[in-house]
Amino acid sequence: MPVEPLPQPDAAARAASAALLERIAQALGRSDNWMSFARYMELVLHAPGLGYYASGQAKFGAAGDFVTAPELGTLLARTLARQVAELLGPGDAVLEFGAGSGALADALTEALAARGAHPEYLILEPSAELAERQRARVRAPARWIDALPDGFRGVMIANEVLDAMPAHALTWTPQGVLERGVCINEAQLAWCERPATGAVLAAAQALPVEVDERYESELSLAARAWVRTLAGHLARGVILVIDYGFPAREYYHPQRSSGTLMCHYRHRAHGDPFFLPGLQDITTHVDFSALAQAADETGLEVLGYTGQAQFLINCGITDLLGEEDAADVRRYAPLAAEAQTLLSPTEMGELFKVIAFGRRIDAAPLRGFTSGDRSHTL
Repeated sequence: MPVEPLPQPDAAARAASAALLERIAQALGRSDNWMSFARYMELVLHAPGLGYYASGQAKFGAAGDFVTAPELGTLLARTLARQVAELLGPGDAVLEFGAGSGALADALTEALAARGAHPEYLILEPSAELAERQRARVRAPARWIDALPDGFRGVMIANEVLDAMPAHALTWTPQGVLERGVCINEAQLAWCERPATGAVLAAAQALPVEVDERYESELSLAARAWVRTLAGHLARGVILVIDYGFPAREYYHPQRSSGTLMCHYRHRAHGDPFFLPGLQDITTHVDFSALAQAADETGLEVLGYTGQAQFLINCGITDLLGEEDAADVRRYAPLAAEAQTLLSPTEMGELFKVIAFGRRIDAAPLRGFTSGDRSHTL
């Protein structure tokens, strides 16, 4: 449960949450009062009209629940453009997954144009509500698509997408692996455990988890499947993933025995996924080793893996900041603050990682991984 009281929503938001809770209760009634946490995440985040990402409530920025790096300013996009522009060939496109508010797409298309690159910019956005917000924000020509194109050539970008993909919650014990699912107990949503089976059990048993007593964590089969799906559609190009997470041995470290599950509501982070379903974001950290394994199994090459700060420094973020007039305090101060947040190891610089996968790419090593590549840790 939350450590301290969280802000309460208005009547309309509370009614929407109650409607989603009723839908969850109906689903539980059809499944012997148990569903996997992955299924629960899928419902509370993406149920049409009621899920967190499908509703009309503010999510990003000061008026929402959290701030993503593109919301801080344009420095991330301008730095990223240096890497993306080098990877684009004639006729190549850029494809962004889950473009959020549209901030990255808007700034990146502008930064690419400033470098003489004018690729077709595609956005694959599962939320119709967010797609409308993106259309209002992105000034450059862009095309919203409903499915992955076959034979894609260019650069695919996923910034803070995989952390919101459904994840299975698990408990390792000396007796075996249990799957932590969701049930209704005393008229409230609650955790309920049962023995893990099938693909979930097989994946759990392959993880580097050492058990003395109980160990709780998560795994996302959806993230692995996502990589495999992209591999089937990428003819030539690079997939860039930016997100918070760890390689497997850090993710499943003995001291991280409570997992990585985190909820975000009005800029408060807490650990109760059953608080007002549909009104808060639910995330788990990304297991980058699992992504690398899925890529390898589908013929993709891991082109690099490093911390966000190292990637941005390699791509010249400090050079971009140095080009600004420090005497112009009104312009320079926000850029310096943005750089501090992006690079500081106590903020986004170290927790966030960048990994790249590619097919038929000759430009190696990529600019972003010329120094400090940690692919050997995956």
